[in-house]
Amino acid sequence: MKTEILKYLNAQGERLDSEIAEAIGISVAKTHVMLSELSAAGEIMTCHIQRFDKGKKIEGISCRISGHIPKAAPGRKSKVQLKLS
Repeated sequence: MKTEILKYLNAQGERLDSEIAEAIGISVAKTHVMLSELSAAGEIMTCHIQRFDKGKKIEGISCRISGHIPKAAPGRKSKVQLKLS
């Protein structure tokens, strides 16, 4: 199950605990246990968050892979370039 969570986070990026539980097909309580073990091992980073969606408060744990740097956004980039001397 832990490897499935890591694969899901690697493919999808930062996600809430409820989203992870739904995607993997396990309960949120079991997901919390797995996430705490992965966090203690340093595999993922977690953060307790509160969001508001159409006035409804959503509390959860936001998770992402440790040390993962997201890909650059598509589109044009600035023309500023660094010159190394």
